[in-house]
Amino acid sequence: MNIRVLRIELRRSVAPWAGAVVLVTALAFLYLLSGPWWKGTALWTAQWTSMALWTRTLLVFLWPLAVGLGALQGLRDHRSKMSELLTSTPRPAWHRAAALAGTTAITLASAFALFVLQGAVQVLAGAEYTHLGWLPISLVGALSLVAGAVLGMGVARALPSPLIPPALAVAAFLFTTLLQQATELAVPTATVPSRIAPLSPAVAQVSEVLLTLSPAVHLGQTIWLLGMAATGFALLAAATPRTRLLALTPVLAGAAIALLVLPSDPRRTYVVDEAAAALVCDGPVCVTKAHQARLDDLAAPGRKALRLLHDALGSQAPVSIHESTALRAQMATPERPRDAVLVDFDDGVFDTAKGEELTRALVAQGMAPTCFARSASESGTTGEIAAQSVAAGWVLGDLRPLGGTVHSVRDQLDLARPVWQDLKALPRTEQFARISAMHAAAVSCNGDPLHVLAGGEPQ
Repeated sequence: MNIRVLRIELRRSVAPWAGAVVLVTALAFLYLLSGPWWKGTALWTAQWTSMALWTRTLLVFLWPLAVGLGALQGLRDHRSKMSELLTSTPRPAWHRAAALAGTTAITLASAFALFVLQGAVQVLAGAEYTHLGWLPISLVGALSLVAGAVLGMGVARALPSPLIPPALAVAAFLFTTLLQQATELAVPTATVPSRIAPLSPAVAQVSEVLLTLSPAVHLGQTIWLLGMAATGFALLAAATPRTRLLALTPVLAGAAIALLVLPSDPRRTYVVDEAAAALVCDGPVCVTKAHQARLDDLAAPGRKALRLLHDALGSQAPVSIHESTALRAQMATPERPRDAVLVDFDDGVFDTAKGEELTRALVAQGMAPTCFARSASESGTTGEIAAQSVAAGWVLGDLRPLGGTVHSVRDQLDLARPVWQDLKALPRTEQFARISAMHAAAVSCNGDPLHVLAGGEPQ
């Protein structure tokens, strides 16, 4: 397709409008609505992979939009009543199909590239960890828009009805919505088999900055989308019912091959980016490479916290501090190693704390690591946070509530103050016995640490 043909097709088709609608809709969704893409360490402008995944998440409605706009483009010849005239010309049908599909493909791919580019500019300005692992995520996203639009064109050419564009858009939206629900990490679903879920162009909402898609997902989705695009193009060029039936072969073959390649387990669909999760250390204090900018703020409070923990717990004290890199599902029990204090920057306690406040938070986590947090951002139950407040106060000499948690200061102190007063009234040896029992219960997740601090037995 030469430049002259491209200019003509751009003037007489809806391709430029399709690209503009996709770009404006995506930007409006991100910038006019407040959502999880603006919160936590996995916000969409924080890291390269998070940016790529969030732009792919929006395909849950951008892809149906592309399918519907492609179908509208496919009805052009039918609306102008030129179908019979065009079939009588000596120009091969696939030439006309290439011109029609090519212009739409270029505009949609360009719109998605501009969308990703404006996010990339913001990431480049703030992220220290730079890599190219995000590119396959975005490239597959652009391919999905092109493949969806071409499929919509082909279906509309084969079934020329004004009802086809809205019907295809609704069907595509139901498809992406249903499959996206099934792709949520570690959330079982009885509606869609997990092996089919990765066929969706959209991905699950980003909850962990270290998450990325596995290579098998990129390969399987590319095969599936290329088959979809091939079927759409074949339907555009087909002139007989038999050739239209044969045109379904690529998409069916692509789906079959993709299902053999795609992982069936969500835990092998979304994997830890090993390069981003590599630890960067300053002595015993370590963070992931993705968060290496935070190491300077964490190092000094971390070393001080380790000294205080050693004075309080002796040989039972943790000897290092490092960022947590293990993935866990909602309601799952977090890691609680005996020899390390784990830091999760999605936890509000560690996200904003500095200096002495950060030291107190590290001491609290080292004394009584949380066991029942439903998510990384929750910090722990009210009872666990109250126990941490008492334990950190015992080490540092004064009772203070922990900041950055979802629990109010009043709720913390209402639970912590009676236990604190009872603990401080005991002889020093008895205080140490309760602190040791509380630490053992918290590390083993065996009982309520606040109950143990109050003199109760571990369950």
